[in-house]
Amino acid sequence: MGPSTLRIAAGTEAASLAVLLANLLTVHAEAVTSLGGPLHGTAYLATVAATWQATTPAEPGARRRALVPGVGGLLALRRIRRTAAPAAREG
Repeated sequence: MGPSTLRIAAGTEAASLAVLLANLLTVHAEAVTSLGGPLHGTAYLATVAATWQATTPAEPGARRRALVPGVGGLLALRRIRRTAAPAAREG
């Protein structure tokens, strides 16, 4: 699993949460909840796993951020990009 997997999982996690919340605030369709809930849960687990694989123990901030439900994957991606950018400039 690499950064592209993390990017896809984080986007899916955030989008599925948005759909679930919109459904909750509007029509509360049971079909959306039945499909969206497991999708969101799976995307959350995939995000955590992908973050764990894409980072080193020297980047614990990204791993902790991935544990935040909903937007954790996006926060982890941002952290990984910020720590990778200075290393790329130095090397």
